[in-house]
Amino acid sequence: MNCATPEPRSADALFGGRLRLQQPERGAHRAGTDAVLLASLVPPAPGATICDVGAAAGAVGLALALRAPTCRVVLVEGDPALAALARSNASLNGLSARVEVVEADVLARGAERRTAGLVPGLADLVLTNPPFFEAGRHRASPVAGKASAHTFPVGGLDGWLRTCVELLRPRGCLGMIHRADALPACLDALHGRFGAIAVRPVQARAGAAAIRVLVTAVKGSRAPFALLAPVVLHEADGAFTPFAAALNAGTAWIGPDDAP
Repeated sequence: MNCATPEPRSADALFGGRLRLQQPERGAHRAGTDAVLLASLVPPAPGATICDVGAAAGAVGLALALRAPTCRVVLVEGDPALAALARSNASLNGLSARVEVVEADVLARGAERRTAGLVPGLADLVLTNPPFFEAGRHRASPVAGKASAHTFPVGGLDGWLRTCVELLRPRGCLGMIHRADALPACLDALHGRFGAIAVRPVQARAGAAAIRVLVTAVKGSRAPFALLAPVVLHEADGAFTPFAAALNAGTAWIGPDDAP
């Protein structure tokens, strides 16, 4: 595990100022648009247990804890410095009573994961922004914390999603964001484990190629695949679309039906 994450700076205000988030200094992995999209992807059921796998400083899970006040949230992070930062952010936002931080390697062997607290059937909803690249297939960041957040060992996506499916209860829901060009690998890793797979492209502007995909799936379902309408982030002039602005303010859900 890498403990070299830079010291945090003063707290940023996210989701319309509702969430205060201490983050590592610029140059390390920091929450941004991907976190906003993932935190807005699936409206949780009242009383659900939500697991944010690869939580970093906690932006996604803490945003859900604020928006869903009856839900319990588990933040899973393998970097000890980021896990400590996530605990601090839970306290900063008055959420420590409903937010637990589990320091665990998502790709560790099953017995090691379970000893750390990643027990089977833990969650009703798992949200994850997995590392985007395999080792040796991209130019890694020189910043150690950012490199580890962005890079898997070869075959890591399959192992990462294997842990996610184990954490889910039967008929539990997975929500994931990834690079658009990684969609085939995502679908391969989901095959045989999930059904009701739905993919929603994310475009910087209308008519542009997708830059991200948002994927939802249900553990054990046999429902068919669906390709949904895209989320468009910006108008032609660079301003946020009304829907993207609402997502950034924490006042809209993407869900299966909400995106225009």
